[in-house]
Amino acid sequence: MQLSKKISLSYFLFLISCSLFLFSCNSPYVSKRKAYYKIDLPARKYVKFDRPGYPYSFEYPAYANIIQDTTYFDASPENPYWINIDFPTLNGRVFLSYKIIGGKADYKVKGADGKYKDSIGINTFDNMVNDAFNLTNKNNVISNSIKDSLIYTANGINGIFFKVGGNAATAKQFFLSDTTKNFIRGALYFDTTPNADSLQPVEDFLQVDLDHLINTFQWKNTAGK
Repeated sequence: MQLSKKISLSYFLFLISCSLFLFSCNSPYVSKRKAYYKIDLPARKYVKFDRPGYPYSFEYPAYANIIQDTTYFDASPENPYWINIDFPTLNGRVFLSYKIIGGKADYKVKGADGKYKDSIGINTFDNMVNDAFNLTNKNNVISNSIKDSLIYTANGINGIFFKVGGNAATAKQFFLSDTTKNFIRGALYFDTTPNADSLQPVEDFLQVDLDHLINTFQWKNTAGK
């Protein structure tokens, strides 16, 4: 009788184990919510970029570094006024490429054979505006929206700001010009694979810095000055 009770107890425990196993296999899987590393954002403070000989000035964050851009797609920039604003703690960078309206520049022209060759052209205002829109629209493949807004500051600076939605390589771009002599284009990039969700806090933080840069921007060689 005692042996029979032991067998029954063992069988009962076996049934419970099987039930728990089957329940765990058929229970719905609940994934953990994706999390990102916390980013320590620096305190805001601005300094002025007013380097002698440069045709423009502006204020930029004290936690950024100004570096002269010496290469452009494995070639040299057409003038020495191309700079990068590096944010080393945020893995970000703003490319600023300056062009002289009416000046000569090297362009890549596509031939009938599909190959590109160098050609010297004139920087016209209309062509550079079209180039700015075309460069932004290249993100159409992976973006879910592109919004542009007019820029007009108290310093008389005009231009257009582009906000690109989705996992675009550069979600924030802009250009500024006086339409007669100066044209500059800016684009924010990150040294990481584009991910709109993880980059959103940093992009929102740097948006304030981009607004400050634009609102303090001035041309130094405009007519009458």
